[in-house]
Amino acid sequence: MTENELLGLWQKARLHLVISQMAPTFLLIATVALFPLGLGQSPVIVRLAALGILLASGILGALVQFSSAAEAQAVAADLASLKTRSATSERAISLAPWLNVVKFVTPTVFGVIFLCLMAALLLSR
Repeated sequence: MTENELLGLWQKARLHLVISQMAPTFLLIATVALFPLGLGQSPVIVRLAALGILLASGILGALVQFSSAAEAQAVAADLASLKTRSATSERAISLAPWLNVVKFVTPTVFGVIFLCLMAALLLSR
């Protein structure tokens, strides 16, 4: 592949990372915002449904984030194998290790937030 094609793949993977974070983040914010409006006092089945929606969205988002980050790291490895590279390629290569944050830290943070919301939803009366 050419450098331009690889950089296009890099950009596509980055876009997928950003988009994959939108739905879970919105749902977490919405859940917190709905708490003062009575979500914590709603029937248990509604609270369980809210948790299920959060969990499903989080799992799917984490899978997309992990796979997109892994693909971007593979693209960076391919860029590193090129004999001549642009400054943009050098930047992508240097940023590739930071994608481990997306692969491992971000899902962990989601998990902690999910556990806190689960406790709040299940223990509220």
